[in-house]
Amino acid sequence: MAPNAPTALQPFGIDFGGTGIKGAPVDLDAGEFAAERVRIKTPAPSTPQRVAEVFVELLSQFPECTGAVGVTVPGVVRHGVVRSAANIDKSWIDTDADRLFTEATGREVHVVNDADAAGFAEVRYGAARGRSGLVIVTTLGTGIGSAMVHDGVLIPNSELGHLEIDGHDAESRAANSAREREDLSWEHWAKRLTTYYRTLEKLFSPELFVVGGGVSKSSAEFLPLLDLDTEIIPAALLNKAGVVGAALYASEGGG
Repeated sequence: MAPNAPTALQPFGIDFGGTGIKGAPVDLDAGEFAAERVRIKTPAPSTPQRVAEVFVELLSQFPECTGAVGVTVPGVVRHGVVRSAANIDKSWIDTDADRLFTEATGREVHVVNDADAAGFAEVRYGAARGRSGLVIVTTLGTGIGSAMVHDGVLIPNSELGHLEIDGHDAESRAANSAREREDLSWEHWAKRLTTYYRTLEKLFSPELFVVGGGVSKSSAEFLPLLDLDTEIIPAALLNKAGVVGAALYASEGGG
């Protein structure tokens, strides 16, 4: 249960998605929301300026919170500038989102890739807490998002869902959307996942894989079917990971 009285200096996390923009102050000691999360419908078109207006509205509901703000974006982010926009409005490309949102809200704002935020939260508070070495967090959904964290330090924008494997973009064959689209059995999909994760093993030799995304709730159906040398476990934070990870990222000064 989240406490009812967030403190002024607690960071605020915002998870910007295709249908909803969700935000809450975050208790970094517990890795939990410090107040009830608020959700506002994503505007259409979801241009940076219109999204900034939603952020202002969202933050106005928590006047007692004045800490740094972290924001997830479903795209590559380098030094606060959004460099890709596969599933969001193309006007995001080359937008200095850190500066735009800082000016719009009057707060210190740091933007981070959405998979990176979720992975960062899983390593600090979730399934990979206390694990050293390289942890690779993957989200299996419409595509494959990825986050690489080494000894607690985020290595941003890994985009490992777009590795070319056997002549295909990896996520086109191994994402959960491919399983649903092709009506694959768990066993058939597990063979594709084994190929994908074995490729990651060869390239990076991680200590641990963490699997997130909505399908992770069914992890018992497919994780035991994978034939890997590396330990692989389901994510723990589920839909809290983006908000918590964004707030954590902002609290550490961004990238």
